[in-house]
Amino acid sequence: MASDSHSAGPESLVEIHASPSAAVRVLVVALLLVLGSYLYRERSNRERHRCKPVVPYVPYKWPLALDLLKRLYDIFFSDHIFEGLTPYFNIAGTCCIHLSGQTGYFTTDPQNIKAIFSTRFEDYGLELIRRQFVRVQKQNLQIFTPHVNRLVSGIAEAAVEGRVDLKPLMFEYTLNTTTMLLFGEPHGSMDKGERNAVRDNFDHAAFGCGIRVRLADAAFLYNPPKFSKACESVREWATFFAAKAIKCMDELGEETAAERYPFIIDLWKDMKDFELVRDQLLHVLVAGRDSTSVLMCWTLFHLVRNPEVLQRLQQEIASVPAEGHLTREEIHRLPFLRCCLNETLRLYPTLPLNLRFANKPTVLPRGGGPDGNSPVLLKKGAGIAWSVYHLHRLESIYGPDARVYRPQRWEDGELMKRARPGVGYIDFNGGPRLCLGKDFALTEASYAIIRILQAFPNIRLAPEVPNEPVGTERHTYTIGIAPMDGVHCPRP
Repeated sequence: MASDSHSAGPESLVEIHASPSAAVRVLVVALLLVLGSYLYRERSNRERHRCKPVVPYVPYKWPLALDLLKRLYDIFFSDHIFEGLTPYFNIAGTCCIHLSGQTGYFTTDPQNIKAIFSTRFEDYGLELIRRQFVRVQKQNLQIFTPHVNRLVSGIAEAAVEGRVDLKPLMFEYTLNTTTMLLFGEPHGSMDKGERNAVRDNFDHAAFGCGIRVRLADAAFLYNPPKFSKACESVREWATFFAAKAIKCMDELGEETAAERYPFIIDLWKDMKDFELVRDQLLHVLVAGRDSTSVLMCWTLFHLVRNPEVLQRLQQEIASVPAEGHLTREEIHRLPFLRCCLNETLRLYPTLPLNLRFANKPTVLPRGGGPDGNSPVLLKKGAGIAWSVYHLHRLESIYGPDARVYRPQRWEDGELMKRARPGVGYIDFNGGPRLCLGKDFALTEASYAIIRILQAFPNIRLAPEVPNEPVGTERHTYTIGIAPMDGVHCPRP
């Protein structure tokens, strides 16, 4: 008997392993165990944090919410993107959206935004290059002077039919300062043909990237030849400067190269990967040019439409010498200028719409349940979008005139305390996501605005240009939002 039992055991095992039905049963059991473990962890997370599902949702009628997808497509390719999104963000402070069988979330709740930025920052993930900006924040403001002078002279020369559009001049100015910072040479040092080609390719690449961001997972659908060629040209441009800096280091040593190309050499020391260095340069270049230029554009856009505000600022700026180099101390002694910039960043934040995906199960502090006050459990991979554009126009924070350009609201400091930087007021993001070039951008914009208002004391809105209420003006959307129809003033 012992012999029979011994011989039968291995044969039985072989039969089991050889049986397809037995293998399927084992696989099913394993999958059920994994699913059960996942559901148990999800239930435990939900119970531990007392989470409840988000009740408000964006309504739709067609299967897979195809009608909603069509509406969003029309909005994202319109001239009033963010105003088109306003009805959806007005549904609730936190809302869910169902598209193509997937559920995502969007919010304007300051507590949820704080969680994404700060308290649960690790749950979303982001790489930073913070150390390279320490040198930037210590830059002497003399680096801005030649570029500001070129900007001012360009305004005087750029009149067409009695008016000047300041917008392209602002973008040229910030492209010069940013390339000087990153590449050690300003864009303006190139000959006119090359300079215009780089600018045009940069503009077209940024426009295309803005479209691809809006398409999200369907970004691959937008890849026309002109866009691909523009991206390749900008990439080659950045490659040229990165290679030039590395070659300088190889031939003349790190110390000499760091004097000429400090930002690139700092990146190289950290990353030791040429393509990664080039890509980081492009990221900073896009953000550095666009964020400051749109800040300047919208500030002057509203100054010329609000003569009393403009006059008040001109009176303050009169205390600053009109010749020579400006200093940080002189700029810091202009509190109303900072109020104007704060108000611009409130209505037109540098990153008006953001999207992140949870890299593990995480919790939003509010938005769940019928009253929207319970925590919300987000599964790993869940997407959460938040609109700073709409957050900054909440009457609950900014009062009944939240949709009016009124810099005076910032003067006594109480609004900043109530809104709280990084929670209800997010000028350059917040928490660990705080924009690393914030000080550089504010200083760069302040320097230029001061000199423009000093050089052109009679600046005003050009005749026949409409003075639209805030929110009705047409805008373009790439990384930030810019006035589509420009910033027009009479010829100086």
